[in-house]
Amino acid sequence: MRQRLRFYLGDELREIDAVDPTLTVLDWLRLSERRVGTKEGCAEGDCGACTVVVGRLDGDTLRYEAVNACIRFLATLDGCRLLTVEHLKGPDGALHPVQQAMVDCHGSQCGFCTPGFVMSLLALYLNEERPDGRRIDDALAGNLCRCTGYEPIVRAAHAMYDIGERDSDRLADRAAVAERLKALRDEEILSIGAGGRRFLAPATVPQLAQLLLDNPGATIVAGATDVGLWVTKFQRVLATVIHTGRVRALRRIEDRGDALVIGAGVTYSDAAAGIAALYPDFGELIRRIGAEQVRNMGTIGGNVANGSPIGDMPPALIACGATLRLRRGEEIRELPLEEFFIEYGRQDRREGEFVEAVILPKPAPDMRFRAYKIAKRFDQDISAVCGAFRLTLDADGRVADIRIAFGGMAGTPRRAPAAEAVLLGRHWTEEAVREAMAALAGDYTPLSDWRASAGYRSMVATNLLMKFHVETSDPAAETRLVGDRRLAHA
Repeated sequence: MRQRLRFYLGDELREIDAVDPTLTVLDWLRLSERRVGTKEGCAEGDCGACTVVVGRLDGDTLRYEAVNACIRFLATLDGCRLLTVEHLKGPDGALHPVQQAMVDCHGSQCGFCTPGFVMSLLALYLNEERPDGRRIDDALAGNLCRCTGYEPIVRAAHAMYDIGERDSDRLADRAAVAERLKALRDEEILSIGAGGRRFLAPATVPQLAQLLLDNPGATIVAGATDVGLWVTKFQRVLATVIHTGRVRALRRIEDRGDALVIGAGVTYSDAAAGIAALYPDFGELIRRIGAEQVRNMGTIGGNVANGSPIGDMPPALIACGATLRLRRGEEIRELPLEEFFIEYGRQDRREGEFVEAVILPKPAPDMRFRAYKIAKRFDQDISAVCGAFRLTLDADGRVADIRIAFGGMAGTPRRAPAAEAVLLGRHWTEEAVREAMAALAGDYTPLSDWRASAGYRSMVATNLLMKFHVETSDPAAETRLVGDRRLAHA
């Protein structure tokens, strides 16, 4: 085992022998390093004031990602490069093109949110060449500003590419940074901690499997987009944390011909393009999960294993007919995803067992799929209801197969067997769909909470089923106000 955390803070190698397993990057920067340019606003990954940029190896290629420092644990930076707003100013005091564009376009007023915006723009600047307006909006959706109205910040996002020579940017020397990070790679288990508490980060799947058998009470952490809030909001003290982020085998997507095998450690950002190529509406759903900083950290496997009744991935995956691969030691088993969720807070996962992969079948040519997220905001919000539908009609226009799944309608994400039974073998007509809408009342007993009432959820679910029917039956219907309207009739 290696008992030293290693990462680069800018160009400076940091090696730390002891650290609290749940110390956040934000607290370390502000309290230990006195790098106070990174701000704390919400402490839950919503406002973006704490945004920093993390460089990590994807294979042998360097990738930069905007992430929320307020919920990311410091020890998860092992083998990475951390950039903060203090790294942007040049040695002669010159502003970075991102900063200069913000000045020129009057993108800052009170200034509290500005460092976070600058770092989100920096990640965009380092990774992409002149993105369009929609891409800029997506990149900035995780940063809140109450002063500017965003328009000058968006202008700055366009203008930053016209300031200076982008190829000469000292922060963009990918080859040199990649070589430094490669030198930090190893196959050892990172074991570090403080005060009798431990942070363990295996490098291989067998190491992970053994650590979970040896530490049955450990908390598994992938992106910490949920567990991070346990610490920052609920003040929970975690005795042993096992981090999956160093296990490269869990971050792979394999095309096996009939399906995509998505490793449990694949982030939303990494999975989005591959999933959207098969199921365009699924890709649009992923675009609305959290914001870019969250999607860069949160994982597909983590969203499933968490078991939340309002997680956005499970309903869509269930509708697609996904299978879950679980592992305990050397034992591997697979089960349909809908069977994984037993009741609220309880999943079919034994002690020491973990999600290894999600297997997403490819759609048949005549299959129709839609996914809908209903929330109070378009971006950066948790679903009140998330519905997903998969339909196949036979040559006579009868329903040969249908899968209906909802999140937010019960204690677990689940299918609608009564509604499906009403539709099977029937012509895909409004009359049949209205009967199925009535049957939904027997499939779900939603709760009322601060996001939505039970009555609202029930009404939304039935209306989404009708919307699915309209979109798959009437090519002239206009059902979408945002996104790619062509998806409605794909």
